[in-house]
Amino acid sequence: MDETITVVLEDAPVRIDQYLAKHLAQSRSFVQKLLKEKRILADGAAVKPNYLLNGGECLQISLPEQIEPNIEAEAIPLAILYEDEDLLVVDKPKGMVVHPGAGHYSGTLVNALMYHCKGNLSGINGVLRPGIVHRIDRDTSGSLLVCKNDFSHRHIAAQLKEHSITRKYRAIVHGNLKNDDGTVDAPIGRHPSDRKKMAVNVRNAKPAVTHYHVLQRFEKFTYIECQLETGRTHQIRVHMSSIHHPILGDAVYGPAKCPVCGLQGQTLHAMVLGFVHPRTEQYMEFCAPLPPYFTDLIGKLSENFS
Repeated sequence: MDETITVVLEDAPVRIDQYLAKHLAQSRSFVQKLLKEKRILADGAAVKPNYLLNGGECLQISLPEQIEPNIEAEAIPLAILYEDEDLLVVDKPKGMVVHPGAGHYSGTLVNALMYHCKGNLSGINGVLRPGIVHRIDRDTSGSLLVCKNDFSHRHIAAQLKEHSITRKYRAIVHGNLKNDDGTVDAPIGRHPSDRKKMAVNVRNAKPAVTHYHVLQRFEKFTYIECQLETGRTHQIRVHMSSIHHPILGDAVYGPAKCPVCGLQGQTLHAMVLGFVHPRTEQYMEFCAPLPPYFTDLIGKLSENFS
């Protein structure tokens, strides 16, 4: 795919790899590879990644053709909380990727859904995300809604857009929250320098609101319930980190070294999911029980604090 753009800058000069990483929503390493292969020209000439743009340059970009991989159905067990002809609610385990992507083309929830639903999944989000109308992180466990047809997908997507779906999470965070209840109201957008992370109050950030309630206090940690008012990428993880209470086990937004031996990934669980059924128009609510690792950890923290 070829693209030609004229550089418009608010702050000049800026490196070409930095500018294009943001413009193309790609990593800087990907842009640097294109520059090395001379797939990107500045005013008709090949340039290095540290080439400085001052505005007004004409960039010619030749992106390699993307070939979508063939995603196979796999007989992976599913914990199903509810299912009918239009949708199903699954309890996704910690460590499972929701849909195929770079480095994860098998063993995902989508692979399991394709086998279980025998192809009866909505196609609105393309061949890599059949049935997927929303998602949770790989190391987040809990309830996830899957749509079997485009009719239900459109209705659920509209509820997500209106922020009318009930989503309550359980989490263990670092430190002791000052108040038993609170709200983090801080817009979230792509991190300005790390494309794999999100951040609060950055340029092009979108409104994001998280309500939290303290369930139990320990010596160095707090067990909380979070309710989403919006659903931005990594929202709870980013918001709790922004108020200096990152989620326990989250090496991306919290301490690089986890203080709890053997814990892999963040202690975050999507517990309650409620929505209006697309066909019956009745409100339904489901609860995914806390996984054993989570309840065991709460027990150990309670013993140490008592």
